Amino acid sequence: MPPAPGALTLALTGDSIINMRLSTFSAPGFEDMIHRIRSADAAFTNFETIIHNFDIPGAAVSGGTYMGSPPWVTDELKWAGFTLLSVANNHAFDFGPEGMISTRRVLAQSGLTFAGSGENLGIARSPSYVETKKGRIALIACASTFTPASVAGQQRIDLPGRPGINPLRFTVTYTVDPATFASLHMLEHLTSPGPDMSVVGKSGFKFLGASFKSGDAPAMHTTANPTDLREITASVRDARNQADWVMVSVHCHEGAAGDRNVPPEFFVTLAHAAIDSGADLVVGHGPHLVRGVEIYKGRPIFYSLGDFVFENETIRFQPTENYDSVGLPPSALPSDFFTARSKNDTVSYPADREYWEGVYAECSFDALHTLVSVRFHAIELGFKQPRPQRGRPYPASDADAHRIIERLDRLCKPMGTGVRFEDGGGTLVWSPTGQP
Repeated sequence: MPPAPGALTLALTGDSIINMRLSTFSAPGFEDMIHRIRSADAAFTNFETIIHNFDIPGAAVSGGTYMGSPPWVTDELKWAGFTLLSVANNHAFDFGPEGMISTRRVLAQSGLTFAGSGENLGIARSPSYVETKKGRIALIACASTFTPASVAGQQRIDLPGRPGINPLRFTVTYTVDPATFASLHMLEHLTSPGPDMSVVGKSGFKFLGASFKSGDAPAMHTTANPTDLREITASVRDARNQADWVMVSVHCHEGAAGDRNVPPEFFVTLAHAAIDSGADLVVGHGPHLVRGVEIYKGRPIFYSLGDFVFENETIRFQPTENYDSVGLPPSALPSDFFTARSKNDTVSYPADREYWEGVYAECSFDALHTLVSVRFHAIELGFKQPRPQRGRPYPASDADAHRIIERLDRLCKPMGTGVRFEDGGGTLVWSPTGQP
């Protein structure tokens, strides 16, 4: 009889947008960092780009930058030790269904395990699996941030499904003061000719895709779509029966009201439901920033690990829509667009240090699926460096590592956890009572 699966260590990273080779990069401590990732039983990243040769047109709407990475990025991912990828994110349809299908084809040929997209909704929702010496690992990936055309459609007996990603949709409800409520309802009535179909009163009304209620204190609440919640957790339960270990990936740019560092309510709901359904851990990504870590029923929820590779300005081409968005003429070239968009690195991502630093985590379980330890390693990605020199990860200096880990500790505290700085990195601390 073969032995039961043993203890498991996972290397977990956040968003990876890769357009330059990792294997040729050199920085102090970089080789040791790659060795740690390779040494894990499995390693995960969110693959936030698509693979094609720019021989297909860009979609009418993109996730921001129109992504396009060369096929050799799969060699770089494998060189770095990655085995598990999420492909459910807001860039999956930057070049329409053809770009998504091209990405799936190249990844499949590479032998990498990926989840979160498919030829129809059933495939996009389904788990993917990788076999390791410590057991079979299932990955379910979904996204709350996506372009409207990228949502996969369900297969029918009389019509094929629609290719796309596994969506985690949500609704937003705003509570506003009575005067604002009345003004918004009047505006809603003016912009919606015909019979007044809204319900005014305690239940409020819907306008611009959100619901509004009247109340004394302003507030914003988000609620996970019940169908998506039910179907995603059904995939988790299916994976629980088919694998030794189950992880769930969530791509979520959205934050709580007024705070980009705090996950929205609907994400928390999904994460808890996934663990209730059998997931061993949930890993989030998307805001390009580090967020806190929660321990729920003994299972870790990483709400965001920030960026791991952030090369969104070394893409070969961009469609007309992006040049138009910054007022550039048809004669403009890619570097002109990236410079204009960031106003020569004075606004948006290039101007904000927090987008260029993050952590990767080593998450260890024993053979009984009990969480044993979480170790964080602080990284930097070349903030304020020239465009071709930024975006690849390397270990943070001692002073910067201390600052990054202290920030992570502050974000964890409201979640009942903490991060202790030691040996140049951070160790997650938690207790059954929820106090770090």
